[in-house]
Amino acid sequence: MKEKNPPFHLDSNIKTIVFDVYGTLFDVSSVKKACDQLFPLKGEEISHTWRKKQIEYMFLLQLIDRYESFDSVTRRALRHAVHASGEVLSTDQEDTLFAAYMKLEAFPESLEVLKMLQRKGYHIGVFSNGTNTMLGGLLQGTAFLDQLDFILSVDSKKQYKPTKAAYQIVETDTKTNPEDTLFVSSNGWDIVGANNYGFQTVWVNRAGQTKDELSLPPNYIMDDLSSLAGN
Repeated sequence: MKEKNPPFHLDSNIKTIVFDVYGTLFDVSSVKKACDQLFPLKGEEISHTWRKKQIEYMFLLQLIDRYESFDSVTRRALRHAVHASGEVLSTDQEDTLFAAYMKLEAFPESLEVLKMLQRKGYHIGVFSNGTNTMLGGLLQGTAFLDQLDFILSVDSKKQYKPTKAAYQIVETDTKTNPEDTLFVSSNGWDIVGANNYGFQTVWVNRAGQTKDELSLPPNYIMDDLSSLAGN
């Protein structure tokens, strides 16, 4: 039986709300449609491995202190995913799928939740492991840009989340104390890192995953972003 999430009540001290991008506002699995067009019946397999390797490579590079931009990591992970599926990836196909990653579908409630929070006077922004180029490609020409006060990338410090050095970018840029900042992500490792830095956190558990057994649990858990709009 699924555990019921406790009611969410936004702390009155919160001034800034920061959203992760990939998997939180935008559905990374939506790229499987583009994968299927190039590799019929293998879109789901490729997209799943692509995301898995993307995170794995990012963590590994951080651990061995050999930073590569998220653009590079994403391309390398894509090559692995396609080859692991038994297919061959041409340069044109790689470029096509990389471009598709900058056209991910937003989750249905994402934009309306940002609009609601913006109307309530919160300082709203995104903070991502994605580069400014990738984030620009994803957000440019969308209504999301009108709702965001800031767009931040770890690329400015070349330290991936979930390191403390990465989250410090948010505090430095927004000039808000960590305890007055709410960090929202669908990635459990991102929530652990944000909690460790001192942010209040919301884990958007879209996939109904089991909570991690660590000493840095999220402050709040919700099935999607909709509960944020009611506070």
